[in-house]
Amino acid sequence: MDVNLNKLGDEVLRFYDIAPQSICVIQGGSIKTVWKVETKDGPVCLKRLKQSYDKALFSVHAQIHIRKSGGRVPCIILSKSKEPIVQLNGQLFVLYEWLEGKSLDFNSSSDLIPSLQGLAQLHIHSKGYVPPKAARVSSKLGKWPEQYISMKKRMTDWKEISKQNPNQPHHAAYLKLADPIADICDLALNLIKKTDYARLTEPSSDSIVLCHQDFGKGNALMTEKGVYIIDLDGLTFDLPSRDLRKIIGKRAENKGAWEQGDIKSVLQAYESVNPLSNKEKEVLYIDMVFPHWYFGLVKNMFQSGKVLKTSEIERMAKLEYSKLSVLNTLISRGD
Repeated sequence: MDVNLNKLGDEVLRFYDIAPQSICVIQGGSIKTVWKVETKDGPVCLKRLKQSYDKALFSVHAQIHIRKSGGRVPCIILSKSKEPIVQLNGQLFVLYEWLEGKSLDFNSSSDLIPSLQGLAQLHIHSKGYVPPKAARVSSKLGKWPEQYISMKKRMTDWKEISKQNPNQPHHAAYLKLADPIADICDLALNLIKKTDYARLTEPSSDSIVLCHQDFGKGNALMTEKGVYIIDLDGLTFDLPSRDLRKIIGKRAENKGAWEQGDIKSVLQAYESVNPLSNKEKEVLYIDMVFPHWYFGLVKNMFQSGKVLKTSEIERMAKLEYSKLSVLNTLISRGD
């Protein structure tokens, strides 16, 4: 038991109109800390945020908006002064209802469908959110082309580093693959420019939602009242495809192959709740063309000094190449 953390939790709870009977840390080891607090009315969840206050304002009020709109997210319990965020010694805390439920496993087909339907509900009920004036707005709207260019530039810069270390196997592997991967970057950039992406991301667009950004195992709970989505600190304005691209790509990475049938099954489950237009699906397919997963792997080598196995680099590059025929078929069919 971390006595100091439990003491901190007790201090924070004084700001609330509740009488804690017991408190224990269930997630720690960093600034982000989670306590389970027992009260006479049942358990609640106290969380220490790692965000700055202006960022927390955005995500916390977004969660309040989603809840008021009918979305299944944890209820935020206000402090005695009717505030959703408590500040103590420069740290930020939020108190939530405690949810009992089964954590859904995205690798299980029986769990995947309700998870995606829960995500779709989150997206629907997030529409219309207007952040507080003091909040730092998180938005990726209209930024994909700019992001593609920036990521390609970083990979090009890393190529120069690998040129200086050709005798190291991981650098030699990266050097060999740099140009083919750059070609995929260019393909995605050229394709996105020919779509309705700019229109879909205009402020008045009905396609805009709040994306979770880290939707995976542990973020969807099956409860008696349905699927609840938790851990909403990373919410950002974007198209639904931001979350869908990450889910589909992670499944392809785990399977070691991109499969048209798997992409279709993910979309079918999601669209049973929130149908997407052909234009929205087109930008999703094109965003999946960009080598996000290869970038995510190799950046650890250049930014964190992690030594990767040659086989890891080659496997991920092969996975990026293999998806192109699958995605090209989906893009050309327009559905």
